[in-house]
Amino acid sequence: MPNRAQKIFAPEFSFGLGGVPLGNEFNKHSDREAAETLEAAWGLGVRYYDVAPWYGFGLSERRFGHFLHNKNRDDFVLSSKVGKLFKASRENRHADYFPLSDSPNDIIFDYTADGVRRSIEDSLQRLGVSHLDVAFVHDLSPDFVYFPNGWEEQYEIARKGAFPELSKMRDEGIIRGWGVGVNTPYAILRVIEDSDPDVCLCARQYSLIDHENAVREVFPAVRAKNVSLVIGSSLNAGFLSGSARYNYGKENFVIPAEVIAKREQLRAVAERHGVDLRTAALQFSAAATEAVSLVVGARSATQISEDWNSMQAKIPADFWAELQHEKLIDAEAALPARSE
Repeated sequence: MPNRAQKIFAPEFSFGLGGVPLGNEFNKHSDREAAETLEAAWGLGVRYYDVAPWYGFGLSERRFGHFLHNKNRDDFVLSSKVGKLFKASRENRHADYFPLSDSPNDIIFDYTADGVRRSIEDSLQRLGVSHLDVAFVHDLSPDFVYFPNGWEEQYEIARKGAFPELSKMRDEGIIRGWGVGVNTPYAILRVIEDSDPDVCLCARQYSLIDHENAVREVFPAVRAKNVSLVIGSSLNAGFLSGSARYNYGKENFVIPAEVIAKREQLRAVAERHGVDLRTAALQFSAAATEAVSLVVGARSATQISEDWNSMQAKIPADFWAELQHEKLIDAEAALPARSE
């Protein structure tokens, strides 16, 4: 039986644009560049957009909203995040988190029932739209270093507050579905036992570099609960396409030697088969049967166009066979159906 997420993410929403780069996480981009990126995405046919208050301390939502509020709301799917509230302050500390965002805001972590309702209301105002399709409870994860008292304490607040409130908001029609959006598996495995989520954002956990735990532990668990996944960061924050960073955080320029070595092995196989590694990485992450959508971040019209074209490309079956033979991908990982 189809779940709610499969109804939300119909096939035309299986590829989406993520909001991290346009929140100026990695580089500073102008409003004009952001508008050109969004215009290009829409022109290509992208109709799923994933943002968060966290991205640029409100900057990403404002930019996406400036574009999307002029579109028919029924024509696209929109997800954002909850758990972080923002308050304008002359003495704000945005530079401690997003120094390139020029945000006037300070952050308040709030995973209570009232907090997530307020978060969605604030997001709708920044976005200039009537409703969200999906709300992800953001960053309940050990890798998020900014919590004053640890992620597990915040998870308990969310379990008692955010989770039941989001189910209530779903019943009220304010959102169509909810889940958690995290970079590590712990919160996904716990929320499907503690509550009734519809879809979770599985970021950084299912890429050509790192996917064994997802295949062996996360995917079977969500299948058993009829919960779907949106897959994010299939390029590990651009690492697989050549960036000198791996994933997120202030220390993402410190890349483990074994990760660099695996990228070089993947590149060697790709070169032998005439395959673009970024294309392979995107298609691999999208192929998971548990995935209802793949969301990618893009900083420019050129980049989103390249990502879109990668999803249309055909990759020889021999390429995937060699990756499996060399044990560079898990033997149980799903392979792209369009490979030839």
